[in-house]
Amino acid sequence: MKMKYNVSNMKCEGCENRIKNSLKMIKGVKEVDANHNTGEVIVELKNEKINSEVKDLLNNLDFAVISEKEVK
Repeated sequence: MKMKYNVSNMKCEGCENRIKNSLKMIKGVKEVDANHNTGEVIVELKNEKINSEVKDLLNNLDFAVISEKEVK
């Protein structure tokens, strides 16, 4: 499954890399793409149970999740 998160405070490529590297450490995260221009983080998850871990980590990194939705 693929989820798209709109986050705040992602301002540069360094932020993108921090998000990508951190989320890839979660077991079950297959792929991560982050774009500071759009404020979007797209994550491919092995299953939906990991969704809460992803949101928690983003919030802990000070990138508040504004919205989320599943993308096909």
